[in-house]
Amino acid sequence: MSGTSEGPRQAFHAHESIFIGGEWVSATGGAPFDVIDATTEEVMGRVPRGSEADVDRAVKAARGAFPGWSALPPAERGAFLREAAGVLKARADTLADLVSREVGMPRKLALPVQVLLPLGNLGTFAKRVAEMPFEQELGSSLLLREPIGVVGAITPWNYPLHQVVAKVGAALAAGCTVVVKPSEVAPLTAFALAKAFREVGLPPGVFNLVSGDGAGAGEALVAHPDVDMVTFTGSTGAGRRVSEVAARTIKRVHLELGGKSANIILDDADLGAAVKAGVKNCFLNGGQTCSAWTRMLVPADKRDEAVAVAKQVAESFTVGDPFDGGTRLGPMVSAAQRDRVQGYVTKGVEEGATLVTGGAEAPEGQPRGFFVQPTVFADVTPDMTIAREEIFGPVLSILTYADEDDAVRIANDSIYGLHGGVFSADPARAERVARRLRTGQVDINGGRFNAEAPFGGYKQSGNGREYGAIGIEEFLEYKSLQR
Repeated sequence: MSGTSEGPRQAFHAHESIFIGGEWVSATGGAPFDVIDATTEEVMGRVPRGSEADVDRAVKAARGAFPGWSALPPAERGAFLREAAGVLKARADTLADLVSREVGMPRKLALPVQVLLPLGNLGTFAKRVAEMPFEQELGSSLLLREPIGVVGAITPWNYPLHQVVAKVGAALAAGCTVVVKPSEVAPLTAFALAKAFREVGLPPGVFNLVSGDGAGAGEALVAHPDVDMVTFTGSTGAGRRVSEVAARTIKRVHLELGGKSANIILDDADLGAAVKAGVKNCFLNGGQTCSAWTRMLVPADKRDEAVAVAKQVAESFTVGDPFDGGTRLGPMVSAAQRDRVQGYVTKGVEEGATLVTGGAEAPEGQPRGFFVQPTVFADVTPDMTIAREEIFGPVLSILTYADEDDAVRIANDSIYGLHGGVFSADPARAERVARRLRTGQVDINGGRFNAEAPFGGYKQSGNGREYGAIGIEEFLEYKSLQR
């Protein structure tokens, strides 16, 4: 199935097969995909290219496994998730190495964020599904919650294991069977998950993995008439295409798409602490985070102070190899992403924003790798490209506002509505402002991440929610027995 050599930087991960019906089988889509180390630009692995025929095989396997899997008690389904999490936890260091190489996140963050967090989420899904009421009396009716069926899951490259788990864990807990198409840019942890499910004896066909690209395997999965639901995380443009193709078969579509989140720092906040938190949030995972606070809104009379703090914090983000303990900002995932980010930085300068630090040039001392400079712009206006479009890189835009109403207006002036932040010395005031934001989540004074809380967006940030009990609900149908 695969072969690896030892060592985090030297290991080569060659997967020769896709996973269908509980077995590793050959793909039929042609030349495989190379997986590139974002730091060295060398080929670090290879995965098969799945075809439409492979997707069809996988969907048939999932359809065949659905009656037996959906009939299992929820607690038994959850037990498989817990056991798989245990298998993967024993390999957590290797998984963190993979993500650091594929995506570029510093290794010291990749372990807790990219590996341990999603493994914890598997346990959360197992716990919550065991507690869920799948039947309840509703007047003269008996209300049943039933799994929707076969789910096609298409996942992104920025949090590769996390996003596969968010979809697969919830779907399997609900009683659905799944076909996963991971991003071809960062697919390796999905293969590790498939291996873990096989080791714990997950029934054949419940989980299937077909690697491939969006135009091939992805589109075939969305269009397949025996797929009952598609769950997709990626760009808003790609989400539109998923919706269009899925509409032909009237299947349910769950979309987690882009963001351009605003961080409102109110006039009574601890400005230094709020700006520092905001920069860190924006630059997490090299800015390759859909929920990143990429727009920082500060009072007009505190512009200079906020800019000075942001400059200092941004310049403390040492750029370098993710495996170097001193690195705070690794490379972008690919050459295409690096070029995209640099293009937006150039656009910001052309449109008149003030370049505070960073720039479009490659960082000094990085002759290879997909590196960009941590960049901060000031004097950004709401109509500028860098204030409206998702960059997906370490680029912060600082905007000023006149008063609280103006801040809310600017924050909501976006096609997106995924996340946001509000900082204030008065938590009640911060909550009042947060309630006015048209976004799926808002952090108040840097509120902690909660894997139980539903995650998803308003407007063009998508449809539906992930994580916790509400994430499981996404994969259920309701049936009323009238008596």
